[in-house]
Amino acid sequence: MGDSLLEIRRGDRFAFGRNWKAFAHLVDETRVATAVDSLCAALGIEDLTGRTFLDVGCGSGLFSLAAHRLGARVHSFDFDPEAVETALRLRQAFAPGADWVIEQGSILDGDYVARLGTFDLVYSWGVLHHTGAMWKAFEASIGLVAPGGLLFVALYNDQGWESRLWTVVKRRYNRSGPVLRGALLAASSAYIYRGRPLIRLGQALTGRRRPTGPRARGMSRWHDMIDWVGGYPFEVSRPEQVIACAHDLDLVYLKTCGGGLGCNEFVFRKAVGSGDAQALAEPAGDLAGLGGSREQPA
Repeated sequence: MGDSLLEIRRGDRFAFGRNWKAFAHLVDETRVATAVDSLCAALGIEDLTGRTFLDVGCGSGLFSLAAHRLGARVHSFDFDPEAVETALRLRQAFAPGADWVIEQGSILDGDYVARLGTFDLVYSWGVLHHTGAMWKAFEASIGLVAPGGLLFVALYNDQGWESRLWTVVKRRYNRSGPVLRGALLAASSAYIYRGRPLIRLGQALTGRRRPTGPRARGMSRWHDMIDWVGGYPFEVSRPEQVIACAHDLDLVYLKTCGGGLGCNEFVFRKAVGSGDAQALAEPAGDLAGLGGSREQPA
């Protein structure tokens, strides 16, 4: 806990948990339902009853709650103490008494990871690239997947020189005061959404309505922007690098951001070895229904 707070004070780490705490006030049943729908769409399932679900870097706990709503037995952890506190409050508000463990821990802590065991579904959306050791964190996450189980990760796309520029912006944000942070947020928002007026004009001309309600996955545009501009440590990857690193797993779902800004999503399955067939006969169940590769570029 102390290490996290010290890194934030030094400007070496973004206060992810503080941002999640602010976002959590917006969580309602509509956002929870949106999170559930997005999880089902990526996994190709509608039920996780009897399955074990590990949320690596749980943030607000929204997707742990979504997995619980789908029937999973959930275990969540986060490096940031404020994120853990936020997830605990979310559980109390939406799922008191649930079969859902929440604790502080780091995917980079080998002793902690070794005590976790393995899970039918390991989930880590937009987290591993903020650890400061993305590939080590990715390898550790693979080791937490039970034979026949799934790994669902989302990692920032490598945009080349733009990613290098964003690294500078993020580092500057965390080492600046409120005024410069506000300026960086404003400038970054203007840059990212520079094409939005044309999109809105096109919607008006074609009679298409702008979508209402929460963002995809139940998120908030404002808190996502703060997370993007401030999110440091920051690493990026190309889809082929991620797939090569997961060489022992089968890719069953891929959604890219088309080479632009954002996260590429991957769902991998760990094969069931001959010695694991009996142990996984029951847990594999519905998760085995994710047959074949489902590439879905954004």
